[in-house]
Amino acid sequence: MATERADARQVTSDGQVDPATGGVGKVVVTGGAGFIGANLCRALTEMGVADVVALDDLSTGFASNLDGVKATLVEGSILDPDALDEAMVGADAVVHLAARPSVPRSIADPEASHRVNASGTVEVLEAMRRADVGHMVVASSSSVYGANPELPKRESMATRPMSPYAASKLATEAYALSWQHSFGLDVLAFRFFNVFGPLQPAGHAYAAVVPAFVRAALDGERLPVHGDGTQSRDFTFVGSVCGVICDAVRRRVASPEPVNLAFGSRTSLLEVIGLLEGLLDRSLEREHQPPRQSDVPHSQADCSSLRSLFPDIEPVPLESGIRQTLEWFQAVDAAR
Repeated sequence: MATERADARQVTSDGQVDPATGGVGKVVVTGGAGFIGANLCRALTEMGVADVVALDDLSTGFASNLDGVKATLVEGSILDPDALDEAMVGADAVVHLAARPSVPRSIADPEASHRVNASGTVEVLEAMRRADVGHMVVASSSSVYGANPELPKRESMATRPMSPYAASKLATEAYALSWQHSFGLDVLAFRFFNVFGPLQPAGHAYAAVVPAFVRAALDGERLPVHGDGTQSRDFTFVGSVCGVICDAVRRRVASPEPVNLAFGSRTSLLEVIGLLEGLLDRSLEREHQPPRQSDVPHSQADCSSLRSLFPDIEPVPLESGIRQTLEWFQAVDAAR
């Protein structure tokens, strides 16, 4: 079956494997209509992948996120084997991003987080086995480090999840890596750190901090700051994340251990507000609210493993990423 996959690979006019795609002709992105997923679908098509399939139940994603993207949307759940089988036919790789996000949402409904994030991952892995798809890139989360206060976060550190969401993402990566050891699947499990950028939704109870700040600033409202604002995060622009994932798909990168996908920065929420004030050239009022349950005070990645696997990747600087995010929100407002 491995030979059949190779025969189906994308080739150039002279019959050679296309170096731009590594010969990858079809990629399935679960959660492909979501914030990161839709950005990734666009990046994969721009890389030259001929067939990009976005599998999404549209519970948190939007079909409109794929407007102008040469990707096929299959509307369905990762808990539905039939939908998975339809999407997987002929695929060379799967990027598994579909999840039930948010720590507060998982506290409100822990069983739902487990079903989607843990059981859903098993469904995706088994669908890959049925379709003989040999490579998976899967999204875990920095939340798995939880109560461990040591900085920066190294992949070899003990994990101490503080929420059902964090526990479910630890299960996500554990299942994927166990399928690699048990069934010979090539797996790369990334631990994401505070990804932000265009298409990230705002205006709901579980909104991430950057879109929440940008939306409030543009609406002339006070910025919602949970806690005193000194808590820090390793903010990573979605374009940087997509660049790494595209390279991982192209080169079929795998690892026996999880890998942090962040670049070792550490920025407080107050510093983010300062950057936004500089871009808007005005001061922004803040509304301090109680800290969110199970939030950690500080997070920062050790990026040594990432750098060893992807030595040529350079991240988008934080200010540039916030500028691009702000411009996207402004463009959406102008189009209304």
